[in-house]
Amino acid sequence: MNEDFSRTLALLRQESELSQRQVAKDLGISQALLSHYENGVREPGLAFVRKACDYYHVSADYLLGRTLDRDGAVIGADELYDASNEKGSLKGSIAATLQKKLLVNTTSLLFELLGGTGSREAVNAAGDYLGGALYQLYRMLHRAAGGKDKFFALGGTAFSMDAVDAEMRLARVRFAQALDALEEENTALPAMDSTALSEGYPGLTQSLSQVLHNTEEETNKLLGR
Repeated sequence: MNEDFSRTLALLRQESELSQRQVAKDLGISQALLSHYENGVREPGLAFVRKACDYYHVSADYLLGRTLDRDGAVIGADELYDASNEKGSLKGSIAATLQKKLLVNTTSLLFELLGGTGSREAVNAAGDYLGGALYQLYRMLHRAAGGKDKFFALGGTAFSMDAVDAEMRLARVRFAQALDALEEENTALPAMDSTALSEGYPGLTQSLSQVLHNTEEETNKLLGR
């Protein structure tokens, strides 16, 4: 088994809002053993994989991380094209395509939800924050590829001294203030529970859950958990 299996197994349980104790009982194993499976400490046998697939109503390919489609559709050539609906060249890396799909879907869901609030301030602040992150990654790649700083309007020294990070922090402040304003105005915010998201955005919620789980997993590693 690979890391994708343990990560997806834990993600499916969290999405279902079930405890390890409940799932372990339903699957006929101990809670400790399920914990080992979810944390990649032990590898399950085929019988457990089949049970887990039936329990969560997903395919084995999805559980094993071979596809983002819960029904088991393996990535085909058409999915390796640019997501803009325009004709593009075949991408050379499936990993890059999967990451793009996760992030594009998650971003789409975020702005769908923000659009429902009617707050232009929140939408713009979120765009500024995410734009700053993309700017930094692109500029670092540009540098690594031998590009010159004069290509950008922001000077190289300012960039190296984390000026964009500072702008992103301010964008987060503006975002928080916009949310505070919505609360003060008693604006009805969109339902954020897993059921509402799954029903309203069935295709996008899967990507959101994966991004949340991946980020929490990497952060917990940093914290030694």
